[in-house]
Amino acid sequence: MTNNSFIWLLNWYSSQCDSEWEHSYGIKIETLDNPGWWFSIDISETELEYLPFELIEINRSEDNWFFCKVENNKFQGGGGVLNLVDILDTFKAWAISAGKL
Repeated sequence: MTNNSFIWLLNWYSSQCDSEWEHSYGIKIETLDNPGWWFSIDISETELEYLPFELIEINRSEDNWFFCKVENNKFQGGGGVLNLVDILDTFKAWAISAGKL
């Protein structure tokens, strides 16, 4: 199964790599013990650094939830075990809204 947001993320990351950015910044995808996902991208020195973002919180059920925020130059998202795609989709939509991607 191909997830377009994941492929898009790979391309976005590749476009940031300039022999400098990737040495200081990057992307982290981790698991949580509740279970779930934690996703973080340092957007420092990218076209997204000053783009406004409003907190998103979606609670569909105990196992189906996610949130996304930007804090300290990092886009961050957490969610249930099946919600990683929701977080990636949110990052993609926000980044595309900048009109520069």
